[in-house]
Amino acid sequence: MLLFLTLLIAGIALVAIGAAVDGMLYLMSIGVLLLIVDLLYLATRSIWRSTRRPAR
Repeated sequence: MLLFLTLLIAGIALVAIGAAVDGMLYLMSIGVLLLIVDLLYLATRSIWRSTRRPAR
């Protein structure tokens, strides 16, 4: 969960800095990529947990 929060905060910060500072479009694109990776990590973790539950 710590990795999720770290990626989320870093992605939001990079998007905000990239949008605010002129000429820093690459920071915004890196931030968007970090947010996408964050969502993929969350989805993978959710799927992995749901498949490991024992049958009732």
